Amino acid sequence: MLTSKQKDLLLYIHKCVQESGVPPSFDEMKAALDLRSKSGIHRLITALEERGFVRRLPHRARALEIIKLPDALLDGGAKRTGFTPSVIEGGGARAEVPRPTHTGTPVEASGISVPLMGRIAAGVPISAIQTHSNDVFCPPDMLGSGEHFALEVRGDSMIEAGIHDGDIVIIKRTHNAESGDIVVALVEEEEATLKRLRKRGTAIALEAANPAYETRIFGPDQVSIQGRLVGLMRRY
Repeated sequence: MLTSKQKDLLLYIHKCVQESGVPPSFDEMKAALDLRSKSGIHRLITALEERGFVRRLPHRARALEIIKLPDALLDGGAKRTGFTPSVIEGGGARAEVPRPTHTGTPVEASGISVPLMGRIAAGVPISAIQTHSNDVFCPPDMLGSGEHFALEVRGDSMIEAGIHDGDIVIIKRTHNAESGDIVVALVEEEEATLKRLRKRGTAIALEAANPAYETRIFGPDQVSIQGRLVGLMRRY
């Protein structure tokens, strides 16, 4: 699911292309979305590009091509694209990882039940994590003390850390993490992502494990840690 800003930008680009045949400039996009800097536009375009909605054409000015639109953004008479969300599903006024109602219920001898809270992108930050949908069963030695929850990974930006699209990551809920930990990070109280945390003085870097993705740098007040990776489960 796209965030409201991503939807607004996608619709604005689509409208400009339909009306004039030319995508808007960064300044025009910044003004249309009432953002303070072009860096916010760059982040939104990167998000749309990595989710397959737009494509940037190299060595050309204003070279943005819309590849598809989500069904939710199309008019009733428009051609539908069959868009399937590849990001966290759900949303809310404040994107915060919902607190599970339990910390893990023992089941049989084969595993411990951990609540699956939705999907998270191992790519650019995405919108809120949905509420408890079902459970996954973890080996008992994977979990320590404290609360845990599971997320399904979408994207390939952590592939060199051994985290693939479709994997289930097991997260220990915590607001503290060390530099080098892989964490669920909440960016600007709105968007969550799975990245390696790097502390650079007072700044926080969210680092991908794929050279195709850039490291993003934020101020300490822009990022809050929602949990730390403690395990991974994969279906074959």
